[in-house]
Amino acid sequence: MNELQALLNDTPGAALILAVMVAASLFGLFRAPGMVERNLFRPHWLVPRNQWHTLVTSGFLHADMMHLLFNAFTFWAFGFGLERTIGTPAFLALYFFGLLVSDAGTWLKHRHESEYRSLGASGAILAVLFASIVYHPSSSIFILPIPVPIPAPIFALCYLAYSWWAARQARGRVNHDAHIAGAIAGVAFVAVTDWPALMQALRSFFG
Repeated sequence: MNELQALLNDTPGAALILAVMVAASLFGLFRAPGMVERNLFRPHWLVPRNQWHTLVTSGFLHADMMHLLFNAFTFWAFGFGLERTIGTPAFLALYFFGLLVSDAGTWLKHRHESEYRSLGASGAILAVLFASIVYHPSSSIFILPIPVPIPAPIFALCYLAYSWWAARQARGRVNHDAHIAGAIAGVAFVAVTDWPALMQALRSFFG
């Protein structure tokens, strides 16, 4: 109980986002599937049907349990530490900036596809992940089933390259364009709000 209280005191932004994400997703998946349907982000219908709320609400719902578990775990692994580093106001601004920029990337790519729809927090979480890499460039990331840690900057470059390739293939249900936009948003946010941190990360990587 004391640990939970400390978590709420130290990182209230990340705790609130994670709680809402999990609660809303579980409620939508098991109790109110209609809520999920109403909050899907449909780029083609965003303006004609004034579905502006879906820019945010779609980022707190998920298509299935694996989708939710993967995003929740990634957010937990990087979000709380990042909030301690940059503070709650900046963390919340980063999260929602990443969410909206990832929506913008999705809209640009799929705005002419009337049947296209998207759901999930991946874009915002990629913004958190990449901002965290900027602030902690010497960290490593474990990815199963790879048995060795991957230096975070190397992971970032490989992930962007893979996402770019996968987006060009136009296969599967993963919104790679949102991932790319979110990742770029995370780095851009640090560049605007804390330029010395970005320069320090680049010196650490290339030095």
